[in-house]
Amino acid sequence: MQLNRAERKNVKIKLGLQGSSGSGKTYSALLLAYGLTNDWSKIAIIDTENHSAELYSHLGAYNVLSLEPPFSPERYKEAIEVCKKAQMEVIIIDSISMEWDYVLEQHSQLAGNSYTNWAKFTPRHHSFVQSLLQVNAHVICTLRAKQDYVLNEKNGKFVPEKVGLKAIQRDGLDYELTIVFEIDIKHNATATKDRTELFVGKTEFKISAATGKEISDWCKKGIVIEPDYQPFIDACQSVDELRDLYMNSTEEIQSKYRNQFNQKKYLLQVPITHSLTPQNYSHNGTTSRV
Repeated sequence: MQLNRAERKNVKIKLGLQGSSGSGKTYSALLLAYGLTNDWSKIAIIDTENHSAELYSHLGAYNVLSLEPPFSPERYKEAIEVCKKAQMEVIIIDSISMEWDYVLEQHSQLAGNSYTNWAKFTPRHHSFVQSLLQVNAHVICTLRAKQDYVLNEKNGKFVPEKVGLKAIQRDGLDYELTIVFEIDIKHNATATKDRTELFVGKTEFKISAATGKEISDWCKKGIVIEPDYQPFIDACQSVDELRDLYMNSTEEIQSKYRNQFNQKKYLLQVPITHSLTPQNYSHNGTTSRV
């Protein structure tokens, strides 16, 4: 038994994405995963959502493991082991809420004392959680959130808007994760937990591959390194996606890659308009033409 100096080397991020249906959890998870590894072939998604992961196959050649019922903790552990043996660098579990639904359903069917019956399930659930925490790969977990509606004023009228509430999983799971992003129905993310301190105090933003790259740099060296934005600019498939990447970058990045942003925008617009119509982008009150 001895003391060692604390240092971080090649940490594997364990990250949660929670939100209501339609908030974009799966899509955001895939963008994060690509930013973490920059190689679609090293990404595996464990899909419990009726093949929904395959809807985004246009993004890249990632791997899908379709997990069928029963969604027991043991089945999840087996799926993680398959990804581990395949040497996947990023494992997306979409979603882990199905595991907790299974545990609750099985527990409710047992006769006898409800409290003591938890002794039959708690160790199984903890074993599953430890399997995703200890695997030598980045893990991104999506969590369904219970839904509700609130009235928001829009153009002088009150309209109902869907919001996510508490994530469907056992209380305390977020303590085990390094980062937890909550995504609203407009696909904006906020960090509700962040041990990296990369997103502390940051206003809501849209998750992109650049977000994953930033986290990857933290995992490797413990400091935030300016990412190479060229691959992320090249990966944009629409002007809106390119605009989001630009607006969520720093002024330094905007200045350094302005020509690349303009060139990519031109290429995206040529098939539609055959001409480039510059558009003003604003960042911190400063207007630039991209």
